[in-house]
Amino acid sequence: MSSRRNRIADRVFKLWAIGCTLIGIIMLGIFLVNIAIDGLGRIDWDFITSLPSRKAEKAGIYVALLGTVWILVLTAIIAIPVGVAAGIYLEEYGKKSRFASILEINITNLAGVPSIIYGILGLEVFVRTFGLGKSVIAGALTLSLLILPIIIVATREALKAVPKTLREASFALGATKWQTVSKQVLPAASGGIVTGVILAISRAIGETAPLILVGAIVYLNKPPQTPLDQYSVLPMQIFNWISRPEQEFSVNAAAAIIILLLVTFVMNGIAIYLRYRWQRKVKW
Repeated sequence: MSSRRNRIADRVFKLWAIGCTLIGIIMLGIFLVNIAIDGLGRIDWDFITSLPSRKAEKAGIYVALLGTVWILVLTAIIAIPVGVAAGIYLEEYGKKSRFASILEINITNLAGVPSIIYGILGLEVFVRTFGLGKSVIAGALTLSLLILPIIIVATREALKAVPKTLREASFALGATKWQTVSKQVLPAASGGIVTGVILAISRAIGETAPLILVGAIVYLNKPPQTPLDQYSVLPMQIFNWISRPEQEFSVNAAAAIIILLLVTFVMNGIAIYLRYRWQRKVKW
């Protein structure tokens, strides 16, 4: 009797999961179709290379796009080395202790903290305490804190997937700990690490709340030239256009959303490809 109830419960759960997935796909499809209808006709070279304007037909995303590039490049430069190095140390060199277990749990929990909390932290630490002001580097440091736990967790999971026999074989041949990690373990785990890094950067692309708090400018008439300059980003530009009452600005926002989605989809596609290639190449 209990086994029959379990089978019924499993079927109900599967049907519920399938229904929720279909609803989500349909809603996402409707959203993408509406955005495409509104914004595809607005996308051209002038739209990408034009400066912001109070007139919708002359407004473009050049400043916000370059600001996004600045933010992403600096975020990657700061977060990737620190996150990968921390993941390697915690997984390969850190001693297994109660403190290490507590630290691992906290890092995992930090990956799920709302982004607005990181914005408040960045405002207090980088903008006010360090005196960086409303600069590109302050925004990049804030987003680095946001994606750092994701990179650490992804690095550790990729390293855990490498079997211990590979390490033991390397030690048996006389390799040192660092030689084993750098020459054997890291190349074997590189696909998973790169996938995690790309997904983390993809999350940073669409973040708006932390950047609002640390000083991203809604309207800016020139792109940043140095890490200490003020900046704007695509999500902020979209927010600004959506808040305007004119319909033409809504069309501009739809076009900017399409470009932002394309960048995100491309990065996620690269991550999926690398994961698939790594899984096919590495067979334990």
